[in-house]
Amino acid sequence: MRIGLYPGTFDPITLGHVDIIQRAMALVDRLVIGVAINRDKGPAFTLEERVAMVEAECAGIVAKTGGEIIVHPFENLLIDCARDVGASVIVRGLRAVADFEYEFQMVGMNRAMDSSVETVFLMADARRQAIASKLVKEIARLGGDISKFVTPPVAEALRHRYAKA
Repeated sequence: MRIGLYPGTFDPITLGHVDIIQRAMALVDRLVIGVAINRDKGPAFTLEERVAMVEAECAGIVAKTGGEIIVHPFENLLIDCARDVGASVIVRGLRAVADFEYEFQMVGMNRAMDSSVETVFLMADARRQAIASKLVKEIARLGGDISKFVTPPVAEALRHRYAKA
């Protein structure tokens, strides 16, 4: 069984993430969505909220594809998470050249720690290249329309989150 790991903070999950998940499903038998606990980023949503959002979005994908998706929170090194879940492939999305430099370094470091885990890059769909969770949160915080960037349930969660602010 080919297991892939798609890691991210998913704060929140966007249509860009959903696109990568759908396309990654064609490459693996099981896709583990690694929801990172990144205390440095100061997420808008708790880990539990982010996991729930990712699970809700993935339920629809599984219903369409019949594939297997597991949502797995992690706080350790990415390469250790890959080993923990039995992944032979790490899936990463690339939006622009700026993403590549950081990702290139990460591949080198991960390969030095475990050369048996390969990294596969999927280019973001052209319609989704500009989407970044950070920008979506900023637009939502300022009352803008985020319907082109996230699904309706995620948009509602963002509106609710920033209505309290």
